[in-house]
Amino acid sequence: MWLILAGVGLFILAHTAPFPFLLDVTKRTIWRMPTGAPPTIYLTFDDGPNPDATPQLLDVLRRHRVQATFFIIDKHLTAETAPIVRRAFEDGHAVGLHSHTRAMMFYRPVLVSSTLQEAAARMEVMTGHRPCYAFRPHAGHRSIPMLMGAGGAGYRVIGWGWMLWDFNFFREKTPESLVPRLVRKASPGDIMVIHDGHHVDPRADRQYAIDTVDTVIPELRAKGFEFGR
Repeated sequence: MWLILAGVGLFILAHTAPFPFLLDVTKRTIWRMPTGAPPTIYLTFDDGPNPDATPQLLDVLRRHRVQATFFIIDKHLTAETAPIVRRAFEDGHAVGLHSHTRAMMFYRPVLVSSTLQEAAARMEVMTGHRPCYAFRPHAGHRSIPMLMGAGGAGYRVIGWGWMLWDFNFFREKTPESLVPRLVRKASPGDIMVIHDGHHVDPRADRQYAIDTVDTVIPELRAKGFEFGR
């Protein structure tokens, strides 16, 4: 019996783990970028646009002369926030698509494809720019139908590096608690994820994210890293 339960557990984990696992033998999910010179870190931001936090974050990135990648939730793209996303494009950042729910794991491939295509078309209409072919599912949870559907629409699914996220194990999120780990764990080609928004609350307080980015960029540069999209 325990072997059956272990097998079921592995099957579920292979589909839902927010880190590289068995499902990723398909090579449809990118967990790190190719390494080269100079050593490069890829800053990515999830759950925006946040009308309060994202503009401040864009100011920080501009001040540090860093380009990054924003994964945008379609339902958060409104008449109010479209200019923010337009600015992200015009500041030279990459903009991809993000989902706000795990439900997409259970969509048929054709529905995944159409959902991404419709979100991309809507973004183009509202901002004048079309997103790049990068998609990050909610919390990194994915399924075979999702990977098939995303691939069918031309999208690669993007993950992130191990321990290179802003989850803080039930402690308060602060630059003092996050930055040392992010800097210590960073290696060339790593993808780092920080949340400028929230999948439910479009105006979530993300001051910690702004301050963390403002602190981590110079510390990573001091270690010889550059930043890519």
